Amino acid sequence: MSTHSPSSTAQLQTGRRRVLQAGGALLLATLWPMPRGRAAQATQAGTGMLVEDVATPFAPNAFIRIAADNTITLILPNIEMGQGIYTSSVMLMAEELGIDPFAVQIEAAPPGGGAEITGGSTSTMTEWLPLRQAGAAARAMLVQAAATRWGVAPESCTTANGAVMHPPSGRTVPFGDVAENAAKLPVPKEPKLKDAGNYTLIGRKHHRLDSQIKVDGAARFGMDVQVPGMKIGTVAACPVQGGTVRSMNRNAALAVNGVQAVLVTDNKDTVCVVANHYWAARKGLKALNLKWDFGKNATITTQTIYDDLHAGLNGPAIVANAKADAPGIIGQSGTTYTATYQQPLLAHSPMEPINCTAHVRPDGCDVWAGTQVAERARDTAAEITGLPASKITVHSQYIGGGFGRRLEHEYVTQCVQFAKQVPYPLKIIWSREEDITKDRYRPAYVDKLTAALDEKGHITALQHRIVGPAVVARWDPPELTKDGYDDDLSLATVVTPYTYPAYRLEFARREAPGITTAWWRGVGGTRGLFVVEGFIDELAARAGADPVAYRRAMVQNNPRALAVLERAAADAGWSTPMPKGRARGVALQFAFGSYMASIAEIEMPSPDEVIIHRVTAAVDCGQVINPDQVIAQIEGGLIFGFSAALYNEITLENGRVQQQNFNTWRVMRMNEAPRRIDVVVMPSKENPGGIGEVGTAAAAPLLANAMAAARGHRYRTLPLLSARNTEGKE
Repeated sequence: MSTHSPSSTAQLQTGRRRVLQAGGALLLATLWPMPRGRAAQATQAGTGMLVEDVATPFAPNAFIRIAADNTITLILPNIEMGQGIYTSSVMLMAEELGIDPFAVQIEAAPPGGGAEITGGSTSTMTEWLPLRQAGAAARAMLVQAAATRWGVAPESCTTANGAVMHPPSGRTVPFGDVAENAAKLPVPKEPKLKDAGNYTLIGRKHHRLDSQIKVDGAARFGMDVQVPGMKIGTVAACPVQGGTVRSMNRNAALAVNGVQAVLVTDNKDTVCVVANHYWAARKGLKALNLKWDFGKNATITTQTIYDDLHAGLNGPAIVANAKADAPGIIGQSGTTYTATYQQPLLAHSPMEPINCTAHVRPDGCDVWAGTQVAERARDTAAEITGLPASKITVHSQYIGGGFGRRLEHEYVTQCVQFAKQVPYPLKIIWSREEDITKDRYRPAYVDKLTAALDEKGHITALQHRIVGPAVVARWDPPELTKDGYDDDLSLATVVTPYTYPAYRLEFARREAPGITTAWWRGVGGTRGLFVVEGFIDELAARAGADPVAYRRAMVQNNPRALAVLERAAADAGWSTPMPKGRARGVALQFAFGSYMASIAEIEMPSPDEVIIHRVTAAVDCGQVINPDQVIAQIEGGLIFGFSAALYNEITLENGRVQQQNFNTWRVMRMNEAPRRIDVVVMPSKENPGGIGEVGTAAAAPLLANAMAAARGHRYRTLPLLSARNTEGKE
């Protein structure tokens, strides 16, 4: 943990956050409905292939197409999954280009190009400069073309509402009228960008561009895909990972009215019943009466995983980060403090269950899916079919909830395996039970922190050991450091708002048996912040210090952290009395390039009931694109995080996940949500930080610290309402 800058954080946020190099042609279909008269692109009937329209004379870069009829198409590199990225990305280009954001058509990624990974709260951070440069370059070329037509200096022209204007003469020309001439000009290498003082879109509230089509049903999600001749399949995988089918009643399933086929994967671990509609497929699956050989993982329990994690608190470990001699200082210190934290496996449970549609033919393969990383969908389809990547077309759909789940692609693999066995397009839909029990889970972790303290109770050295999986080792092995460390774990642990004289971070890798682990909303930041902010709060309590004052003393040299802390405390009325029975907790963070301080005011009528009366948050995420979007993401992220922090844990018995649907995987109800959430967006001229996972990362430490104040003992284990938090309480 050391003094840092946003650039140092960016170095820690690599791996899945970097752009994947596109090998072969990745073809992504239109996500928004194609309006009448559209000239920018057309869909070749029956193939889903996108072909350039001859009426598109101006395409200065990979992001912008302007047709002669003034149809403006913006091609976006990231996928919309509820976070509002389409609106903010369009605002960035529209600001520089001089167009009304509502006047454009939107597509996902250019045909034959490549698409960035959508995840890790990186979309705005990575596109802040490229998308503005794309708009500015196009604007400069259009202005030059118009100025040449009029015989005037380009500097005397401006753009607005999709037209070039010459104020001195009052002349105006639509972009489409000069597009052909603009296309003949060289593309500026370093186009001049607007000064922030001249922004008309960036930094101002803007309605989401996809609201109407989501309300009227025109937006198409994976579940909405309809392809001529398509059949529907639903699947069942062995409930114990590694198990296989022992027996099934295929004839009984085929006897169900509407059932067309019973398919099995090559490794015999998953079965698909195909029918004319979903409910027939479900009935057929039940009629199969599947019996399984569970295999070697049938004895694994949750306790098996936790025992292994706790064993890793001692013995060998990787030294992932070090500053000065923290162990030496701790060993010689007269005052030390130690705490151990535990976090559970978590499911993603997106509102839209896993689904995918595929049509495998001898000459090509089409895949329709909501995916956060379309290259992997393409590549797995190519591997299974034996076709070259250029013959794979991925139609990327709106995503009804990702949270990291759709960074995975095994459901695409599964769908293509089944579709390869039938002559027609096949859509598979996982039941909610399949979605939860066969998820790829947020890992369980155990952390141990030991601090040496001075006479005022402040940290002079800190030693931190993390025990758990390295997700990147499976997901992107080259990104694992040479000594075996996953840099994602540094989020909110190495880089924090605080600075210590000495520090040592250790990592003991323990991969959980019998399950597959993956990233979950907030990735390392969510995991790390619960531990660090809980420990800081414990140290404040030990020192007899006010939790805000204790943090204030630690961030005096970090003005952005100090500013959000002071604003949140002031707005929450931190120093004012509360009604009887209420308590407050605070959390301060730097993650995903953004600073936030948050304060929760809660009540606990009983040990297993938490009423969240109010949450106050002050966030500095650098230059804001759309303030409404920032506020919405903080509100939604907090509620998503509170739900998991209070209630959620995936448990295993005899190798099987015990939670199956929302009756056993609890989601926060409306009456349990905070009565009030106030979000203040701080003005900033810094480059944008991420925001989609900031609220989620704050939720667990914020509640844990408030609950500790309410009940008088520490909450070091998630979920917070677990009975384990009351065992041996202080």
